[in-house]
Amino acid sequence: MGGQRKPRVLAIDAGGTMTDTFVVDEHGEFVVGKAQTTPHDESVGFMASARDALAQWQLTPEEGFPQMVSGIYSGTAMLNRLLSRSGRRVGLIVTAGHEDYLRLERGIQTWLGFPYSDRLHIATHHHNPPLVPRDRIFGVRGRIDVLGQEVLPLREEDARAAAEALLDAGVEGIVICLLCSYRNPQHELRVREIVEQVKRERGVNGTVPVYASSDLYPLRRDLPRLNTTLIEAYAAEPSREQLRRVSEAVRKAGAPFELRVMAAHGGTVSIEARELARTLVSGPIGGVIGGRALAERLGLANVLCTDIGGTSFDIALITDRHVEVNPTPDIARFLLNLPLVRIDSVGAGTGSYVRLDPNSRRPQLGPDSAGARIGVSWPAGGVETITITDLDVVLGRINPEYFLGGQIELDRERAWSEVERQLARPLGLPVEEAASGVIELFEETLKNEAVGRILGKGYSPADYALLCYGGGGPLHVAGYTRGVPYQRVLVPAWAAGFSAFGCACADYEYRHDQTVDLPVLPSFDDAGRAGIGALLTQAWRALEQKVTDEFAKSGVPRDQIEFRQAARIQYYGQLNDIEVVSPHDRVDEPPLLQDLLARFEEAYAKVYTRSARSPELGFLITQAVVTGRVAVEKPRLPDLPEVDGVAQPKGERRVYWSGEWLTTPIYELDELAPGQRVEGPAIVESPSTTLALPPAWRARLNRHRIFELEVL
Repeated sequence: MGGQRKPRVLAIDAGGTMTDTFVVDEHGEFVVGKAQTTPHDESVGFMASARDALAQWQLTPEEGFPQMVSGIYSGTAMLNRLLSRSGRRVGLIVTAGHEDYLRLERGIQTWLGFPYSDRLHIATHHHNPPLVPRDRIFGVRGRIDVLGQEVLPLREEDARAAAEALLDAGVEGIVICLLCSYRNPQHELRVREIVEQVKRERGVNGTVPVYASSDLYPLRRDLPRLNTTLIEAYAAEPSREQLRRVSEAVRKAGAPFELRVMAAHGGTVSIEARELARTLVSGPIGGVIGGRALAERLGLANVLCTDIGGTSFDIALITDRHVEVNPTPDIARFLLNLPLVRIDSVGAGTGSYVRLDPNSRRPQLGPDSAGARIGVSWPAGGVETITITDLDVVLGRINPEYFLGGQIELDRERAWSEVERQLARPLGLPVEEAASGVIELFEETLKNEAVGRILGKGYSPADYALLCYGGGGPLHVAGYTRGVPYQRVLVPAWAAGFSAFGCACADYEYRHDQTVDLPVLPSFDDAGRAGIGALLTQAWRALEQKVTDEFAKSGVPRDQIEFRQAARIQYYGQLNDIEVVSPHDRVDEPPLLQDLLARFEEAYAKVYTRSARSPELGFLITQAVVTGRVAVEKPRLPDLPEVDGVAQPKGERRVYWSGEWLTTPIYELDELAPGQRVEGPAIVESPSTTLALPPAWRARLNRHRIFELEVL
């Protein structure tokens, strides 16, 4: 059996709780492996997960990896390093007078992540602890204005003194971020030259890297630009070592390919990419890209992606098969200047802690989570507070002897006892009623978040198909879709590894952005428009060279790169811009520029309304964007012959459904054939996930191995 399989594509998603591995063969068939994430060294969890996947084809990593041509990784090491404040010892050089920038922040950054009730009392909260303490931040005099003109010359002696002081302080990296350097990098680059000169004088050339914001993230908005460049030095660079460990583990097993990493904009990049902070959030991105690939192959225009893991509930919209990109997202309570596929994340996952509010005596969900430690039902995890998973174990939805296929055995009696002590007894309810009530609260919270995401964009749930994935998604999908008129409710049989599948569907792609702020006013004649178009074209060419340089690190020549030029545009005087892909690779002639502006107006009419278009105001091209991609092998969607009929269960157990214990048929997911139906109440389980069907629900497994759910 094993010798007949030829694995081709490998994708890894190292989440906060589990590491999922997705392996595809030459026929498009695949297996999903699962193991606990090992934050101290993600290569350990990855290899365990890969072994689990390949064992299903009677292969070992040493037998399977040499046959593969592509490998993509997404993980949480960088984000965890940022959240735990365990990054490098970094020094910072800023414009004089802004040395307290990290302590002051911007108003919005001080309350990011707080619920509404806490925002009302924000004065009682503290600022985020700065990544760089005040004694390692130095100012240099000199000023570039917002138009890129030098207002005050650079005081070079300030830069030299700052460099000497930071090296004396034993920093492991130096970040330079001066005001308006995105417009004119002259001062910033000169400061970098001085720092490098001081380093040479002291003989520390290669040990203290220097990061200039204008070189890495030449974009408007000073605090997001500062934050992003700092994270590059503080968290991204040390996380590169974690990625190299994973790459080394793959190499040792005989893999011939270069490991790539999922980036925030939806493409994949090399682990040696200069701007590695773009991979800060990678796992959830994979699910959205997988959703887009599924939409294209199934002919779906609009999809609502919902991902339930151990720590969070992630939501993203795909509209007209288009994934929205946010140029200034907030991540881990930091405003950043990097393009990120727009995902709303709620701190409500299957590992979320369940507590009673000491004042109101009402149950509270999260936002903190047990993560990879699961809950009190796993004594080895050392968790003392009950979680959503514990409640599912108590209600019989999760088989405690089949969690991760039996690799981890859960203790139902311990979960029952702790749920009774921490939840049921204080509420004066039977254990099953208390557990069921909190699960309903959990699912209602997810439902409101999902529906609100659609309504907030001016659409209706009836316009969207809901795609459910993540290890915890199938367990709760019936609950958070109940009563909502989605077009379809789809659950891939490989839901637990769907984000990894999405990573494998992503292009090998680099993206670079630059602020340009080019006005196109109604008063401009053809010569003026041609001049603006020429400046935008010039910016595109510079960004294309950056993309080319990144691919060159992996030995990819320029003639193999497919470039896509885009721009972010807004009506002059408005605040929000929209990203549009240019129909031409140059716009240095008025008709070509007009085609680009027409694309913007078409996109604007879809996002807002056709009557809101305002060309009489003129236009402002805020950013130039270039994406370069190289063709890579991607997984195909399964397409299997269907049979008719109702599936046969492998057994049964008592499960608590809506107020009563019912003897419920149990099905093994891998034994279901395409075309077969399962009618609720039912539990469909596999080593990696569990699909729970309440009474009056039905699931049909289609030819693509995707469950289609409906209410009877």
